[in-house]
Amino acid sequence: MIPVCRLEDLPKGESARVGTTPPIAVFHTDDGDLYAIDDTCSHQDASLSDGWLEGCLVECPLHAASFDLRTGRPTCLPARRPVRTHRVTVDDGLVHVHLVAEQDATEDAFEEDSAA
Repeated sequence: MIPVCRLEDLPKGESARVGTTPPIAVFHTDDGDLYAIDDTCSHQDASLSDGWLEGCLVECPLHAASFDLRTGRPTCLPARRPVRTHRVTVDDGLVHVHLVAEQDATEDAFEEDSAA
């Protein structure tokens, strides 16, 4: 569990970048939901926390690939591979990210590729 920031310091419609390895992006949607995904676009090395947030989607600032924050799956080209999603909790006003294992993300990507 990684502390990110106080909820009051992450306004709705904004994101925060967590300097883990790999980096994580935490998003606070206009609806008040919190999501965390790997910060690096799966298409090319770009920070998704610098992207544009619309609902539950974030658009990569480099080539406009879009990812669903709920699943990590790309919703349009040029990205084809998903990014990992991470569970977010708020405890006593502090936002925390719970990292998923690298193996979990690899299995999810494999299952998606197999279904195609």
